[in-house]
Amino acid sequence: MEIVRSTTRQSRQEMLAAAIQSREQQQEAHARAAEAIASAMLDLQTPEGYWCGELTADSTLESDYILLQLWMHPPEPGGAWNPPSRRRIDKAVRAILDRQQPDGGWWIYPGGGAEVNATARAYTSLKMAGVDPESEPMRLARERVLALGGLQACNSYTKINLSLFGLYPRQYVPSVPPEIVLVPGDVIYEMSSWTRAILVPLSIVQAIGITKPAPRGMNVEELLHPGRKLSMTRRDAVSLIFSQVDRAVKIWERRGLKNIRARAIREAERWMMERTRYSDGLGAIYPSMMYLIMALDSLGYAEDQPDLVEGIRHFENLLLETDDRFQFQPCVSPVWDTAICAFALGELGENAPIQVPPERLTQCADWLLGKEVRRKGDWSVKRPELEPSGWAFEFANEHYPDIDDTAMVLLALRHAKASDAKRQARVEKRAVNWLIGMQGSDGGWAAFDVDNDWSLLNKVPFADHNAMLDPACPDITGRVLEALSRMGLPPYHSTIRRGVEFLVRTQERDGSWYGRWGVNYVYGTFLALRGLAAAKATDAAETIRRGREFLCGAQNHDGGWGESCSGYRTNHFVPAQSTPSQTAWALLGLAAAGDTDSGIVQRGVNWLLERQRPDGRWDEDLMTGTGFPNVFYLTYHLYRDYFPLLALATLHPKRLKTAA
Repeated sequence: MEIVRSTTRQSRQEMLAAAIQSREQQQEAHARAAEAIASAMLDLQTPEGYWCGELTADSTLESDYILLQLWMHPPEPGGAWNPPSRRRIDKAVRAILDRQQPDGGWWIYPGGGAEVNATARAYTSLKMAGVDPESEPMRLARERVLALGGLQACNSYTKINLSLFGLYPRQYVPSVPPEIVLVPGDVIYEMSSWTRAILVPLSIVQAIGITKPAPRGMNVEELLHPGRKLSMTRRDAVSLIFSQVDRAVKIWERRGLKNIRARAIREAERWMMERTRYSDGLGAIYPSMMYLIMALDSLGYAEDQPDLVEGIRHFENLLLETDDRFQFQPCVSPVWDTAICAFALGELGENAPIQVPPERLTQCADWLLGKEVRRKGDWSVKRPELEPSGWAFEFANEHYPDIDDTAMVLLALRHAKASDAKRQARVEKRAVNWLIGMQGSDGGWAAFDVDNDWSLLNKVPFADHNAMLDPACPDITGRVLEALSRMGLPPYHSTIRRGVEFLVRTQERDGSWYGRWGVNYVYGTFLALRGLAAAKATDAAETIRRGREFLCGAQNHDGGWGESCSGYRTNHFVPAQSTPSQTAWALLGLAAAGDTDSGIVQRGVNWLLERQRPDGRWDEDLMTGTGFPNVFYLTYHLYRDYFPLLALATLHPKRLKTAA
């Protein structure tokens, strides 16, 4: 009996020793992984101190580029089209064809299947550029468009773009009247900032009414579905009323007082040009920059006029071009990437496996302080007394600082210390006050504006891009709560309490939160949980528990997390293959909920460790960023790297022990 007891005791000791050794090996692997990705990110920092990864989307940007070239360089009288940009157009054609799917269509996110707008725009652009309509790629594309409902099933922006070349009947596309800038009550500021920046130049193009000829007299009537009528979109009774208003606008365009229309065009031009100052293009985003160029051309600006030259330069700066690549970015993301990189590196802490040189973060802080916005932008219409501050997403976009970037920069500045400490303190104080002042009446925060949630505007005919408004959302609210709490606002502060109440109120039935700017419920949940944890919302314990349970239940069998963009359509979580960014988000959310060492967390960490490349970085195939839900998605090419870095830093055993 004594021998058996001795053997059992020895076996238990051996098992314990093996477990300790295994745990130590895992911790060493964790440390090596964190060191590798931190080194890789430091290698990507520019000499100026910032980071800027590529930001890419679907093929519609290349398709629209061909349309813009046709607008700026119409065909010759005989119909031949030989624009000076022919070489680039040929590269755009190859880029579009390379992304065609086996069924003949084009997706708006990988794995999402053919989408009617992307496919119709690709087909039209390819035909304009001279691709044989009877070729196999074009035949398949044509069949796919018809199977998806034809041009009649496309959204307003696709139809409007085609109408500018006489390829879709003008009477069946929504009118965007420039008189909108004259409507009393600042109605235009009830639309989202990006919608304003798109609609104003587009209204000028429509009002002047130039129709550019298509090459060789081509048309795309073959894309019209024979079983569907041409008509304005009518979603319900209210949208039907707006359709009648649109008819009245069209009558006004033909018979209205010319002096009022002329005044509206002049005011729209003034509004548009004012917002190109201190900015890398109007709104610093692709669609508004494209329509700016078309508007200036419609207004008669000469090709060497400085504003037009500058507009084209900013637009072409979005292009990623090599001998074998041609791809447009919808915008650039230096402030965003820099803030998240700096925060992730700073979160490694003093006990990190790699020591981040302080001077590297000082460079970063100095660069960020230089990007603070100090002019009043569109946001000041509703907050006229608020002192300007905040940060934009891009290098320069001073009319549109955004709340999400501002919160992220403040988090980065918790670790990145500028060479001028007094200046940094002043900037931080202004930014905190700006964030407090930008809180909505519902307690949440939106992206650019306050209380931009007039739902009636979603019924107007051109609102089918699914981004007419900019309401408060859980993901941004969670990040702002974390930033303000870490900047020193106490849990009992009214701003913090109202933000916490917003998150508790907006939690979904399954315990998740909707993610407006990242895909989707995993993103919203991780940020909501971090906000609640930072705010020390002890009275939200049940809310946090439910959020944790959602993340646990969403884990894939391989230990990682992945979510499909299709969840925006179904309004619930839809699993997908695991990705580094979404796995990191889930781990960060679980850590915020107090789970740092469970088997679920360890499996998630192991998933990251096992898939890390030799250079310390990760591969990611799916899109995990959101532009406009159901319409436009994004690939942030550094998400796959700095979010796993942040997760590894947050869950590093030595850091957790120190924090405890």
